[in-house]
Amino acid sequence: MDHSGQNLFDTKRVNRARIYNLIREKGNVSRKELAYTLQLSLPTVNQNLSELMEDGYIRESGLVGKTVGRRATVYSICEDVRVAIGIDITKNHIIIVCVNLNGEAIYRKKVRRLFERSSQYSKYLSELVDETVECLKLKEEQVAGVGIAVPGLITLEGDKIFYGKSLNFTGMTCKELAGFIPYEAELYNDADAAGYAEAHIGNVIPDSFYVSLNNSVGGAILINGQVYRGERAKSGEIGHMTLEPEGEPCFCGQKGCLDVYCNATVLSEHTDGDLGAFFESLNRGDQECMDIWENYLRYLALGINNIRMLFDCKIILGGYVGAYLEPYLEELKKRVIEKNPFEKESDYLKICKVKGEASAMGAALPFVQKVIDQI
Repeated sequence: MDHSGQNLFDTKRVNRARIYNLIREKGNVSRKELAYTLQLSLPTVNQNLSELMEDGYIRESGLVGKTVGRRATVYSICEDVRVAIGIDITKNHIIIVCVNLNGEAIYRKKVRRLFERSSQYSKYLSELVDETVECLKLKEEQVAGVGIAVPGLITLEGDKIFYGKSLNFTGMTCKELAGFIPYEAELYNDADAAGYAEAHIGNVIPDSFYVSLNNSVGGAILINGQVYRGERAKSGEIGHMTLEPEGEPCFCGQKGCLDVYCNATVLSEHTDGDLGAFFESLNRGDQECMDIWENYLRYLALGINNIRMLFDCKIILGGYVGAYLEPYLEELKKRVIEKNPFEKESDYLKICKVKGEASAMGAALPFVQKVIDQI
């Protein structure tokens, strides 16, 4: 059987993708630079540029070179030609973002809404999506999909929450939650989504472990920029790593889990639910807050060391608490080093760069990547 036709098609597709991705990565790239960098002929570059412009994925963005003589045209991507929407659902709030092909949030909104497993709540999600589309004056075909991050374990197919004790929504399907949204939708674990965002638009560390310090504690294992979900989609659940076998009870039914000692409410419950106010009091030298923080760091250091022993990789601290950790990183590093028998440095420990909307961003980005893969 003659496969030459298929091979030629594959080569053309690969060249098209390489040209688009280089323009996306660098921006304002000339024909000659594309040809030189990618080792392609100018006719091949010209043909692909024409097709990409015709399809609306790139545009001429200016001229470069000497003021005398012919100047070179440069190209950049049309970042808003396709977009994706990400939603992060928590007990008390909904965060929604719209992300363009550059991975940039071009819209963001946070609303206070108590979660409930009802058609009214699902309709409200659809209204938020419609509002986003209307606000940005998007056409229906521009929206690649809607990713929804939730504090629960999701099937490998992304269509059902098979463990959701934190919001009492075990068994809830994507169709039930997103049934009123008129676009393709998929569910994601909130820590996995945040870790994915950090790996792609934050620290951009392809192999890492992301620690989500939200109102529940979770984690994500990133290998080559992709979330490793395990055989049964239960990987990275460090929140239920046992630190005290006879410790405080956890919502999961066990005792002494990391979640009990390091979720964000451990801190915020002492300042009327305001995490920022806790750190303000801590910085003022409030003794009660200092004692609580001392205990928090002790358990966090134990959890981090356990992760390091297992994975020997970069560890990124994120979530609500992660956004406040920068001033305390050196103290935390000292505590982690004390527990580690093999290392005297802890430069592997990083603070997240994607703050506030990490889970919503990470829920949108797979749809962005799907568009790019199909260009």
